[in-house]
Amino acid sequence: MTLDRAAGLAETARALAAGDVTSRALVERTLARIEATQGSINAFRIVRAEAALAEAEAADRELAAGGRGPLLGVPVAVKDDMDVAGEPTAFGCCGEFPPVAEDGEAVRRLRAAGAVIVGKTNTCEFGQWPFTEGPAFGATRNPWSTAHTPGGSSGGSAAAVAAGLVPAALGSDGAGSVRIPAAWTHLVGIKPQRGRISTWPRGESFQGITVNGTLARTVADAALLLDAASGNHPLDPHRPTAVDASAAVGRDPGRLRIALALKPPFTAVPARLLPQVRTRVVELAEQLAALGHTVEEADPPYGQIGLTFVPRATAGIAERVAEAPFPALLDRRTRDAARLGRLLGGAPLRAARRAETVLQRRIGGFFTSYDVVLAPTTAAPPPRIGALLELSGFATDRAMIAACPFAWPWNVLGWPGVNVPAGFTADGLPVGAQLLGPANSEPLLVRLAAQLEAELRWHEKWPAPPVAERSAAA
Repeated sequence: MTLDRAAGLAETARALAAGDVTSRALVERTLARIEATQGSINAFRIVRAEAALAEAEAADRELAAGGRGPLLGVPVAVKDDMDVAGEPTAFGCCGEFPPVAEDGEAVRRLRAAGAVIVGKTNTCEFGQWPFTEGPAFGATRNPWSTAHTPGGSSGGSAAAVAAGLVPAALGSDGAGSVRIPAAWTHLVGIKPQRGRISTWPRGESFQGITVNGTLARTVADAALLLDAASGNHPLDPHRPTAVDASAAVGRDPGRLRIALALKPPFTAVPARLLPQVRTRVVELAEQLAALGHTVEEADPPYGQIGLTFVPRATAGIAERVAEAPFPALLDRRTRDAARLGRLLGGAPLRAARRAETVLQRRIGGFFTSYDVVLAPTTAAPPPRIGALLELSGFATDRAMIAACPFAWPWNVLGWPGVNVPAGFTADGLPVGAQLLGPANSEPLLVRLAAQLEAELRWHEKWPAPPVAERSAAA
């Protein structure tokens, strides 16, 4: 049996368990696809060819002996902010980094589930921006249009999945960094509850605003990877009660009260939802209404939530810069953000952390009237490669907020959100919408996303293979 690039995570795991294909054959084909697309898509910072093949052979032996695991022998990828034993963790930065000694907790759990880690995907420097470009690795490109970014900062993971190089991948989300690239590459992206997937060896990443999440073509695959990676290190400070996301797929969500939130939260610079994105999100709202849900326009009471985000984000950058082995090689915008983070790292940071409980209580009250919020994931389609790369820090912030003003409040709150594909612009560029819920609402969001997927069949749409891959196949 031959699995084509459309085979998802669950289908691949079933084929392996049934003996229809070997892990080595799958990994060999995955490595060939990665090699064929590095010149056009450039999704990977590190490809673990030799190690992945050895792990695939070990998985085949375990399968032959009757061993089973939810992902036994399945090739997946992880973002280059996650520790993989024996590999460097450069997190988008320039320079030669030493290999780390141990897997991070999320990677350890994927291995325990049987997954084969084929490589580490590209991300912008310290995951700060909604594009995946930089002098350390070049530009990662969107499989739907290689003139455009796949987004960021989990752009490499999104590009790898969208191009069919791997069936699913881990990313991380500190201001939309899973949901934004999922939106711009026509994927499902789950940003889970804080602590659902451990960020260990950091108990908190970027002062708690960053979590690890999943990217896949289908809700079932994103949920399966979420379940496999979920769990905590004994020293993790955030340890939410376990959920079974996979079990929620296909279950009736019931008749829900859905708030259509089209107004961007307050930011210090202008942000406007572009009509071509608004139209797609409103069409999704109409689809939800046709499924029997009550949908009405209403915006969560965000207030001045942005004032609590900046100290946490910049203090997190300052922490990373302090650890960087090659600070002189860092982007000037990174160094400027770190200086601001050091200024805000005392009383402003403590006030921002204290405000989280107040915000959770106030915005949590919104969920006494509504079950789910539907909002645009971004205000604009993906920008062209290079559009933000050489801007000043202030100009980058303006452009970033203008394009992506909707995702970051849920990072402050620490609550779950799921990007679902919302269609395409007239130019064929993907856009997405977020399903947002209160604490520990992943099962509800997954049920609703899966209901939409059953109607819209978004996973059946694929970008054309890159030229290099078509040539290799020929």
